[in-house]
Parts: sequence; C-alpha cells; structure tokens
Amino acid sequence: STGVNTAVTTYHHNMKSEFQEVEILDTVAFGKCLILDGKMQSAAADEFVYHESLVHTAMLSHPNPKNVFIGGGGEGATLREILRHKTVEKCTMVDIDGQAVDYCKEHLKSHHDGAFDDPRTELVIDDAKGWLERYDGPKFDVMVMDLADPVDDGPCYLLYTVKFYEFCKTRLADDGILITQSGPAGLFSADQVFSAIACTLQKAFSSVQMAVSHVPSFGDVYGFGLAANSALPDLSGKIDALIAERISDPSKLRYFDEETYLHMTHLPKYLRTMIANEKRLITEETPLFIN
Repeated sequence: STGVNTAVTTYHHNMKSEFQEVEILDTVAFGKCLILDGKMQSAAADEFVYHESLVHTAMLSHPNPKNVFIGGGGEGATLREILRHKTVEKCTMVDIDGQAVDYCKEHLKSHHDGAFDDPRTELVIDDAKGWLERYDGPKFDVMVMDLADPVDDGPCYLLYTVKFYEFCKTRLADDGILITQSGPAGLFSADQVFSAIACTLQKAFSSVQMAVSHVPSFGDVYGFGLAANSALPDLSGKIDALIAERISDPSKLRYFDEETYLHMTHLPKYLRTMIANEKRLITEETPLFIN
C-alpha cells in the first residue's frame, strides 16, 4: 500500500525480521499502525474497511464455508473477520514471518481481538506457497490471500502468478472460492497490478469478480479479486440476510453490508475498460511489481 503522511505520536517497535522491516507506531490521523518495509499495511482507524472487504465478499459467496485458508494475514485481523462466521470449523493461517506475527500479537491486540486464541485457529509460520504444495489435508472452501503488495525481492510476488492461481485450484473444494488483495485500484494506480491481476485470475479461473474499496490510510482505492471454478453467485439483495444468518454478531461489522457490497462490485467505467483491455499475464518469468 502507498500510505499517506501523518504525524507520529509514539514508536512502539521498530525491528528487522528475517524478511522485512517491521514498525508499529501511533499516528494522529489513523491511530496504531503496522508498517512493513516503510509501507502502511494496517491502521486501527480504518483497517476494518480493508479486512471486511477482503473476507466477507468471499465468505458470503460460499454456501457453507467450514475450512478456510489464509495466506499471510500477519496482524490477525483477517483471521478475526473469518471467525465471525458461525459455519467456520477451522481456519489455517500461514504467514512466513513469525517475528512480525509475534509483535502484532503483542502490540496490535485491537486488530486481532484474541483471534489467535480461538480453538478454530491453526497458525503456521511458513512460506504459504511451500506449505500449500506440501499440504495433503481436506480441501479448502475459501482461500483468502492477505498478502503484501508484489514488490521486487519481496516475499509475496510469486503468489500473484498464473501458475500459483492454477495450483490453488487443486487445493480448493469443487465449490471453493479464492480471494486475493489486488493492489491499488485508483484512476492513476490501477494499471500497476490491479488490472493485470484481474487478467491473470481470468486465465486461471472460470469465474472472476473484481471489487474495490477506498482505504484512507492507504491513500487510494484498493482492489480485491474473487475467483472460482464454478459460477460465482449473484448476491444482490441477499447480503443483509446472509449477514444476519451467518455472522455471530452482525453489529461488529462497521463497513460491509448490502449497499457496500453493491458499491464494491459495481466498478467505475474506467476500471471496467482497463480490465477489458488488459493483456498482461503475471507469470514467474514476467512478474509485476508495485512502483
């Protein structure tokens, strides 16, 4: 994420893990924030916008998600949102950076809200790609790729490729759904990776729906790519009833509802045109990186 400038009031932590520089600090505008390699990843004031968008769009598109996978998800907020769903029996979160996860557990308690202690949670410190390749357990109903943006020499850029998405299909149940954060999707930023991720998902999956939400602390609109082998359901007019039925405490949702879902999934014309005209496929040989 690009982030915006804001005054800092307190530095809680600044360390270099094996994989990235990790900072946790308090800001005037956005409260407590997680910064990775100098880029805003999650801010207390508006993280719910990003995490509710990422999670509930996918979870409510599945009829009965019981077994869920998270790729990345360091601070635990994606896990928190998944565990709001009463159908969930197990959620496996695989993040490569155990040091970053530990610091988030300690310093970002409002982000994870105790989700790491939920008996349905299995936390694995490993490379998500390698772990999935070795995994031979039950297939996943929903896979949520809560990854850092693809940057050169970063840990995540190979998790945005045709090869990886096609491999994910082998770990999804027949009616399984994958969602990935898809980078900035603003008028001047969507051509970095958002439209190419859409094109890449369309190459790997038979059904793809792109969505966007404005995340103020990221300083931009951000994208999400929903994908499945079978037709994605039309949830128009059904979201609020699904939330009431399936979320343990609907009042906890601060962003996602019927109107928000419709806004997220009805893209402006410039984005629809950009996706329709996009020819770039992200491959291991031709990766794309955020500027």
